[in-house]
Amino acid sequence: MSQKMFVQAINEALREELRRDPNVFMMGENLELGMFGAETGLFEEFGFERIRYTPISEAGFTGLATGASLLGMRPVVEYGAASFMYVAADQMISVAGRLRYATGGDVCVPVTYLAMSMGSGGAGPQHSDNICSLFVHYPGFKVVYPSTPYDAKGLLKSAIRDDNPVVFAYDIRSAMLKGEVPDEEYLIPIGKGDIKREGKDVTVVAAGSTNTMALEAAEELAAEGISVEVVDPRTIKPLDKELILSSLEKTGRLVVCLDDYRDSSFASDVAAIAADEGFKFLKAPVKRVARAQVPPPYTTVLEREVLPDKDKIAKAIREVLQ
Repeated sequence: MSQKMFVQAINEALREELRRDPNVFMMGENLELGMFGAETGLFEEFGFERIRYTPISEAGFTGLATGASLLGMRPVVEYGAASFMYVAADQMISVAGRLRYATGGDVCVPVTYLAMSMGSGGAGPQHSDNICSLFVHYPGFKVVYPSTPYDAKGLLKSAIRDDNPVVFAYDIRSAMLKGEVPDEEYLIPIGKGDIKREGKDVTVVAAGSTNTMALEAAEELAAEGISVEVVDPRTIKPLDKELILSSLEKTGRLVVCLDDYRDSSFASDVAAIAADEGFKFLKAPVKRVARAQVPPPYTTVLEREVLPDKDKIAKAIREVLQ
């Protein structure tokens, strides 16, 4: 085991998969610099044939990735910021996400899309969206959303090896997070969640950076005698419903968190699952902690009001216990 930052774990996963499989290659924007170091040094080792810099034409290079995947390649596509994936949405949703179904399973589209949500640091309304819910909504995609360096490496390796298009989503607020990462190779299966902290009074289901916030809130509330179970779905499509419902059965109360808009969101989906399949367990209404339904502001003062944080999660936990 060794301590690594989240982006270092991503870099390690990319490097290992590029070495393991000659069909893996990267394409996209900012690869020479890497997003906070996620791709640092890859060009020097693998060269232009495997690390392809592209023009600022997201629809174009996303379509190229789909075509390459149909010829047996396994592209990893970097957009710089998840908001730029809007430009590529038609190529992803109408083409990559539907080809396997449309051909009766005769072809597969093993493309991995790196989707970093900015959302913090004053990136402003055009660069800060979290668009993972879009690809949860439309069929054909898997969406992973790790919260720790350990999960990031294991899930990215699994995503690259998967025969379906996979959106690898993460938050800028997770990028510099440090954690233990094994030195030996390992994979984390897509679709399996994890209990990050056991508790008995309330279940908090939180993905990405909000899982770290939920753990901080749980530690704070423990001093008040409140026992919080923190569930990390790790994958939000397919979702580990069994893990969530078993935790809800134990605690009877549920708070759902993600750094995304509240409406038609991951938080809404988990709340609906609780109502549909876990209603008999509920002792209180489900609470959702998410972004305010406004464009992300530039100023960090307003940004703090819009984004979820530890204090907002702690407040929601106290409310479901009243």
